[in-house]
Amino acid sequence: MRKTFKYRLYPNTTQQELLQGQLSEACRLYNAALQERRDAYKSHKKSLNYYDQANQLKEIRASGDLGLANYHCCQDVLKRVNKAFNAFFRRVKQGGKAGYPRFKSHRRYDSITFPSHADGNKLLEKHLRVQGVGDIKIKLHRRVAGKIKTVSVKREGHHWYACFSCEVSAQPLPENTNHVGIDVGLESFAALSTGETVDNPRPFGKAEKRLRRAQRRVSRRKKFSKRWRKAVQYVVNIHREISNQRRDFQHKLSREIVDANGFIAVEDLNVKGLAGGMLAKSVADVGWSSFLKMLSYKAESAGRVLVKVDPRGTSQRCPCGQPAPKKLSDRTHRCSCGLLTTRDHASSLEILRLGLSLQPLTVMQ
Repeated sequence: MRKTFKYRLYPNTTQQELLQGQLSEACRLYNAALQERRDAYKSHKKSLNYYDQANQLKEIRASGDLGLANYHCCQDVLKRVNKAFNAFFRRVKQGGKAGYPRFKSHRRYDSITFPSHADGNKLLEKHLRVQGVGDIKIKLHRRVAGKIKTVSVKREGHHWYACFSCEVSAQPLPENTNHVGIDVGLESFAALSTGETVDNPRPFGKAEKRLRRAQRRVSRRKKFSKRWRKAVQYVVNIHREISNQRRDFQHKLSREIVDANGFIAVEDLNVKGLAGGMLAKSVADVGWSSFLKMLSYKAESAGRVLVKVDPRGTSQRCPCGQPAPKKLSDRTHRCSCGLLTTRDHASSLEILRLGLSLQPLTVMQ
């Protein structure tokens, strides 16, 4: 299985300028490839593919018209363009919102990828060597496990990171017979079938007032001025802090659940469909999708069984199997079988029951 290890980079001033230059060149190549595809279709009704454009790379680099140092990084940029068009054609075929690929601003093109380790990059003891930049100080807060397949250098605001995508083998945990069903929600982050309730940290909600003030500061500045850029950077820092808090909470909770249980049942939620209307901000803040992904890959690595069940009706039935209709405002579950508990706890018990009923037919996700 693939696992990504992310580390903070500490480039000096000169290295930062060189990295910015590499990103700008990658962005310029991306936009040029996109423009070429558009022109070819408009003028000749011809669709270009990745190989049509990749075959031109040697000539372009030989003419000195491209400053991106590593040849395979250039190929990766063209693969991104190809991927964007493939996704566009897939959405058209499925009848969804097409979303034609758009040009990228150099301020929003934030990463370059080396498709293989030791080709234009090399991980040293305390540095990452990047072609065209030099040896950049790196904080290896944990060891890189497995075989490094790709290396990406990423910009987040004024911070720089290195992301190592590695091929790792599963590390099964000792066998565990505990079972748990998880019902995620907005009032509380999750209700477990064991009776535990996990509070919703709401990182965005807690920082919203500070973020609103920071955005007002941006609106008062002259666009693209030095003070405007400084204000924008402050907004970026707040968003990064919110994202880090949410990710830290979800990593810790998913690890606790996987370590403590051998069988995990969750709802197969359509989060994108739920994140609309009045609840859009709350659904985005709670981050169900990222949490369920973390739970899934941690369970796979640990040799645990994770089952996704149909979420329809889980709050309208009793774990005994009888109907128990409720309105959204009803927060207590009562059933003729004698079960009296909270709505969320009853849903988690029903999710566990459904998961166990599907266990012989389910392959680990």
